[in-house]
Amino acid sequence: MRRKLQWNLISTSMSLELEEISIQKQFEAVIASGDKLKLQEFLDHQSIGDMVDLIDDNPDKETLIINGISLHRAVSVFKILDFSYQKRIIKELTPHKTAELLNELPPDDRTSFLSELPSNVVRELVKMLDPEERKITLSLLGYPEGSVGRLMTPDYVYVYENDTVEEVLSTIRKFARNSETIDVLYVINDKGELMDDIRIRDFILANPGSKVSDLMDGRFISLYAEDDQEVANDAFKKNNRVALPVVSQSNKLLGIVTIDDVLWLAGEEFGEDIQKIGGTEALDEPYLEIPIFKLVKKRASWLIILFLSEMLTATAMQFFNDEIAKATVLALFIPLIMSSGGNSGSQASTLIIQAMALGELTIKDWWKIMRREILSGLCLGLILGSIGFLRIFVWQHMHIYDYGIYWEKVAMVIFCSLTGIVLWGSLMGSMLPIILKSLKLDPATSSAPFVATLVDVTGIIIYFSVAYILLRGYLL
Repeated sequence: MRRKLQWNLISTSMSLELEEISIQKQFEAVIASGDKLKLQEFLDHQSIGDMVDLIDDNPDKETLIINGISLHRAVSVFKILDFSYQKRIIKELTPHKTAELLNELPPDDRTSFLSELPSNVVRELVKMLDPEERKITLSLLGYPEGSVGRLMTPDYVYVYENDTVEEVLSTIRKFARNSETIDVLYVINDKGELMDDIRIRDFILANPGSKVSDLMDGRFISLYAEDDQEVANDAFKKNNRVALPVVSQSNKLLGIVTIDDVLWLAGEEFGEDIQKIGGTEALDEPYLEIPIFKLVKKRASWLIILFLSEMLTATAMQFFNDEIAKATVLALFIPLIMSSGGNSGSQASTLIIQAMALGELTIKDWWKIMRREILSGLCLGLILGSIGFLRIFVWQHMHIYDYGIYWEKVAMVIFCSLTGIVLWGSLMGSMLPIILKSLKLDPATSSAPFVATLVDVTGIIIYFSVAYILLRGYLL
C-alpha cells in the first residue's frame, strides 16, 4: 500500500512537470507565430498560477503576457508577483495601461506596491489614479510604515442594526461585487462606529423578517489603524477569521484587513528574520537584482561589528599570554572551546527567536526559559565535556599524541571548560532575544554570528580561568 502511494505521488509529480513543460512549449510556439489573437486565446485558457509561472520562466515576456490578457486577470496576476516583476512591468507598460491596472488594483495591494517605490515615482503614479482611488491611496499611504492602516482595504460591506435580513441580502447583491470578501458583514451605527461583525451564513439561515440586532452578540475583534502589523498577524493566529475590521481610536470603522495580506506579510517578515539571523541587514530587493554596492553595504555593517567584537577575543588571549607560553597544549583546544560555546549559543538563540515569533513565548517567560536553558545547557555541556575528556584519554593511551605527564589534569580542564562554556552559551543565546525584545528592538538581530562572537570572548576567559585554577602548581 505504501509503495503504491509513493508511486502515485511520483506519477503526479511527473505529470505536473510534463504539463508545465508542455505549457512552456506551447507558449514559445505561440510567441514564434507572432499572432496576437492566438496569444490572447492561449493565455485565456491558462490559470492565474500558470501565468505567474510563465512570467517566472520568461521574464523578458512579462509585459507581453500582462498586455495579452483581460484587465481583471492582469490584476489577479500582477498582485501576486514579486515586487521586482511588478516594478519592471509598470515601467514597460504604456501610461494608459498603467493607469488602468493601478485603478483596478485593490487599494491594499496598490498601497503595498507603491510603498516600495521611491517618492518621486509614487507621485507620478498617484497622478494617474481616478480622483476617488487617489483619495483612498493617499489616505492609506498616510498611515505609518509597518502599521495595520497600510494593510487595510476600504472595500467591505456594512449594514445597520435596524436593517432586516431581507434588506441585508439586498445590500449584499448591490455592493458586494466590489468588496474584497463578504464572508463577514460589519454592523455600524449612524455615527459609523463598529458595533458587531456577523458571518454571512447567519444572515442566509435567518428569517428574512428578522432584524440585524436579533443576530448581534457584541463579541467582535477589531484592530486599530495605528497598530503594528505584527498585532494583525497575532490576531489572525488566535482567531479563526478571514478578515478583521480596522477602526480609529474613536471606534469608527475605517476598513478591513484580509488573511491573504497577513500571510503575505508573514512570508516577508520570515525572509527578513532569516537574513538577520544570518548576520546581515534585511535585503529589500531580490538577491540577483540588488546592486553590488548596496549588497556590500548591507553586509559590511554587521561584519565590521562582529570583527571589532572578535578583537576582544584577541585581547582576552593576550591577557593569558603567559599561560599559553607555559602550557602550549592549551592552545590546541582553543578552536574546540570557542566553536562549542558559539554553537550552543546559536542554537538557543534560534530556538527562542522562533518561539517568540510564533507567539509561544513572551518576555514574562524569561525565568522559565532560563531554568530550561540551565538544565539543558548543563546536560549538553556534560555530554561535550565527556567527549572532550574521552578524546584526550584515547589519544594519550593509543599514543596518537602525548599530552604530557599531567594529561589527566588537561583532560579535566577541557571537561570543566566545555561544561561551563556550553552552559554559558545556552544562557546568553536564550536571554539576548528576551533582552532585545524588552528594549523594543528586533530579537532577530541577536543573530547566530552575534551570539557566537559574544560567547567566543567570554569562552576564552572561562577556559583559561579554569586552566589556571586546575593547572596551577603543575603546568602553570
